[in-house]
Amino acid sequence: MEKVTPFLMFQDGNAEEAVNFYTSIIEDSQITSIVRYGANEAGPEGTVMQATFTLKGQEFMCIDSYVKHPFSFTPSFSIFITCNTEEELSNLYENLLEGGQALMPLDDYGFSKKFGWVNDRFGVSWQINLP
Repeated sequence: MEKVTPFLMFQDGNAEEAVNFYTSIIEDSQITSIVRYGANEAGPEGTVMQATFTLKGQEFMCIDSYVKHPFSFTPSFSIFITCNTEEELSNLYENLLEGGQALMPLDDYGFSKKFGWVNDRFGVSWQINLP
């Protein structure tokens, strides 16, 4: 086995928007490649055939699925972020919450100083922790 990479499938043609958003709010993150569908290819022209990006060194892959599936993202799989400061935690939480849904508001739940869980506006689930 070479490696394990989390893979996100977007079904509303917004993979590139999501990747740009994530890499803009998380330090030391970048888009490493984007391949888009061209004219007369399987997916809508300009949408993401495959993209790779890193968030704090963790590689991710994603696509815009041109096939509509009866499933989407679920909070049972989430991206877990450990923050160094309360300011960092609060900023990430607020950015990810914009247009999304709070599953667990920022609070002290006893297992950390501060914790929050959100589904962002793209439907991706995030747990944000200050140990």
